[in-house]
Amino acid sequence: MTNTITYEFPLNERIRVFIRLEQLFQQFSYFLASDTVADNRAAINVLLDISLILRRNDLKSEILKELERHTKVLNKIAHSEGVDTKKLEQILNTLTQTSKNLYSTNGKIGAHILENDLLQSITQRSSIPGGTCSFDLPEFHYWLEQDAAVKLKDLDYWSSSYSDIRTAIELVLGFIRQSNVPTRETAIAGFFQITLDKSQPYQLIKVTMDKSIPNFAEISGGKHRCTIRFMTQASEDKRPSQSPENIPFALTCCLF
Repeated sequence: MTNTITYEFPLNERIRVFIRLEQLFQQFSYFLASDTVADNRAAINVLLDISLILRRNDLKSEILKELERHTKVLNKIAHSEGVDTKKLEQILNTLTQTSKNLYSTNGKIGAHILENDLLQSITQRSSIPGGTCSFDLPEFHYWLEQDAAVKLKDLDYWSSSYSDIRTAIELVLGFIRQSNVPTRETAIAGFFQITLDKSQPYQLIKVTMDKSIPNFAEISGGKHRCTIRFMTQASEDKRPSQSPENIPFALTCCLF
């Protein structure tokens, strides 16, 4: 277990959506590994959240642009000194294959979920607190009581169309997070402000601090200027307050 904690702040809506999907995909994998009814329910709920985000956002073209841009950048450094060419070739092959898979996908990603009666029924009832009980959705109750192999097969099928977009998002976010080196900074009396170079395509701000520091980082701002406040967690009925201490942390302004 690491002794640090990292807070991320996306600087545009595209990266914001990517990180939300990344978190949902991770949750889905976690719940998929268990066969309890509670975990099956949670896996379905997460899958429907992923479906909703992809229905509201036309991410296919955005992700393809990102993959193409990163491919060009990596090709430029392919023959640079100190580059692991074998590893770079593997990454480029993954980028190329993922792009081909996305290009070959017809229509909206995950459209088959919209056509599934069971999942549509769950979606409609999920807006009601506790609305997916056995008496509300007997078909769902029946599915939850099936053998683990049956449910796993269904969940694998329902999530299969998301595998390429998940791989693409993981690749893009991985490149962005590793695109710059962190600098050591100090927030005076819990406050720090940074002005970003407008000529640079900054995508993400990362703040990393030691877990032993009894504060959390609250980041706000936009693509030109960001403010970081280190807050003390609220106790009882009090609101969080800015720390009066000088807080050391690592700051990474991620590019690409």
